[in-house]
Amino acid sequence: MINIEIDGKRIETENGTTVIEAAHQAGISIPHFCYHKKLSIAANCRMCLVQVEKAPKPLPACATPVAEGMKVLTASAQAVKAQKGVMEFLLVNHPLDCPICDQGGECMLQDMSVGYGGGASRYHEEKRTVLGKDIGPLVSAEEMSRCINCTRCVRFGQEIAGQMELGQAFRGEHAEIMTFVSGTVNSELSGNMIDLCPVGALTSKPFRYKARSWELSRRRSVSAHDSLGSNLAVQTKDNRVLRVLPIENEDINECWLSDKDRFAYEGLNSAERLTKPMIKQDGKWVEVEWQVALEYAANGLRHIANGAGAEQVGALATANSTLEELYLLQKLMRGIGSHNVDFRLRQSDFSADGKRAGAPWLGMPIADISRADRLLVVGSFLRKDHPLLAARIRQAVKKGAQVNIIHSADDDLLMKMANKAIVAPDALVDVMAQVARGVQAKQPDGIAGNLLAGERVVVLLGNFAQQHPQAAQLQALAQQIAAATNGKFGFIGEAANSVGAYLAQAMPGAQGLNAAAMLAAPRKAYVLLNVEAELDTADAQQAMAAMQSADLVIAMSAYKHHATSYADVLLPIAPFTETSGTFISTEGRVQSFKGAVKPLGEARPAWKVLRVLGNLLKVSGFEQDTSEAVRDEALTGIDVAAKLSNAINGVEVNAVAAATGLQRVSDVPIYATDAVVRRSAPLQATADAAAPQAWLHSDELKKLGVQSGALVKVSQGQGSVSLIAAADDKLPKGVVRVAAGHSVTAALGAMFGTITVERA
Repeated sequence: MINIEIDGKRIETENGTTVIEAAHQAGISIPHFCYHKKLSIAANCRMCLVQVEKAPKPLPACATPVAEGMKVLTASAQAVKAQKGVMEFLLVNHPLDCPICDQGGECMLQDMSVGYGGGASRYHEEKRTVLGKDIGPLVSAEEMSRCINCTRCVRFGQEIAGQMELGQAFRGEHAEIMTFVSGTVNSELSGNMIDLCPVGALTSKPFRYKARSWELSRRRSVSAHDSLGSNLAVQTKDNRVLRVLPIENEDINECWLSDKDRFAYEGLNSAERLTKPMIKQDGKWVEVEWQVALEYAANGLRHIANGAGAEQVGALATANSTLEELYLLQKLMRGIGSHNVDFRLRQSDFSADGKRAGAPWLGMPIADISRADRLLVVGSFLRKDHPLLAARIRQAVKKGAQVNIIHSADDDLLMKMANKAIVAPDALVDVMAQVARGVQAKQPDGIAGNLLAGERVVVLLGNFAQQHPQAAQLQALAQQIAAATNGKFGFIGEAANSVGAYLAQAMPGAQGLNAAAMLAAPRKAYVLLNVEAELDTADAQQAMAAMQSADLVIAMSAYKHHATSYADVLLPIAPFTETSGTFISTEGRVQSFKGAVKPLGEARPAWKVLRVLGNLLKVSGFEQDTSEAVRDEALTGIDVAAKLSNAINGVEVNAVAAATGLQRVSDVPIYATDAVVRRSAPLQATADAAAPQAWLHSDELKKLGVQSGALVKVSQGQGSVSLIAAADDKLPKGVVRVAAGHSVTAALGAMFGTITVERA
């Protein structure tokens, strides 16, 4: 430790700390623009100049390391004169357009100029102008004349997002921030550049000219779009969500937010919002009062349960639903005598049911992943499925961690890889078994050798591994590898409540049917909670056939969607910004939140709708007045930490027969994961939301006699679609990558299995 003095205050700090970091630790403010605690030192704004004893001139606090006995003055006459001089130069070319700038009220330059700016400018020459740039649908760079060239956005792209999409060109007064190569910013973390920009050069394109910061009400909330549980602030005006920003939490999302979490709110006011209950009469949809719709739904369920039997009623939910909603849904089903309830809609292997010790989870706190020195990531489109987790691993790699990948696609994760095994889906189990044998036999090379060389080993199973037809075997092998390397293993949850749904008991147990079985052997009645059957299930074809054959489908949804073709009742429910609830993240963190705005139209919180259905069906235990009461009941007697366990017993690892024909590799595109995201216009205008293509190895295209860019007919089961063929030589041979969860490919069958491609 080193002893220094700042403004007469004695401070003890670590060797290697900079003056600005030491000052911040002591609660002393030093003006700055280019410095950011998560980014490298650039020292190019010079606003943090301070006086250091015995130094001949002021020094930048961000780039000056502390030394034993150092004395620093941050507000001496010399320091303040230097800071004011820098501010005068920064304002020389700055356009005085604060009244129309979206950054007004949140602008660091505005705030600093009050303390360090002059009352009048000595500069009377013509100001320089920089032309605005179109860098995509999310980030606006229309007013680049405001840019002070702090390069925070450039450094963020290189260091956190992993790709240099923005850079600084030219020199002196001609220096400009601009895009290179693509002309647009396509990172899944691009919105963080808006937060980092200390002036109004980069602003939010969807939020542009919508409101002033002081007009907005703010409510803390939790991300509903992935399993990380990112903390965020929902900002509203006139009962409408206008902006979403990150709330700093070092244990979860640090100070970042993925674009999916940041811009999904644009889907909340979609024209597809369902705002009144509707019933289908004589093939036509009719808007009705809530009482009529609820009684119709309750009578229909009662009729089928009493006639055909309660086992003919099934309930399907997505894990983006709150703990309270999932708990009351399963309670309602069990109350009428049915155990057919499930949230694992994209899962195809249920052989581990009854063999698990507890709820599958990440296996460690999120922050522990940053401290791992060897990682094995199995079956994960990591960068797109979990952008902030990928960013964390990227930082760990920079500090020396080594990452190994076993997967059926070789996407660029924007980080250095130690080893990769990219194989067809039917070979995943075999490769994992080889690694398991390798670590048990102390094999010195390959993935096994890499893991054995680590002290803190982490094995992670992604969405693809959890959806795999041999998911239980992959888990058993991951458990063996972690045990042999004294490491940890866990699941990166697919949705906001992947863990919470287990704790809410939204699963069939031994007496009921799982999601796949409910759709393979269609029920006479279905209750759907936040489900779009053709987009949220493992086999869209099978799901749609089951819905069409049912006598009664009750769709609880925030949107009018394809359910209008098969449902009998549409009940408008509130998305997460319009209701209170709880999400339990992939690390088992219980986070409750309040609604930020009132429900749109006549939409109601789903937990209230389920409570009334319970009363109408005369099921006991549906008297709760608040979501907190439901949450407390759901978690009564449950020690969440004790319920989390990835241990699995009694799963045999068997050789998988090699598939004949092309195998399907399915990802769910980043902006097609849930109902709100699918309807966010800005997100749907990004490169990541482009229409799915059929990706094959170029050798496979040659066999088919098809050129990259040509139209092909892709068939699976009873359906076929026309897609553009595209070459990807990083894919293994014998596979075709076709996205799931997308309306363009919804006519196809299972996410895994044989698929045929032929000339259109």
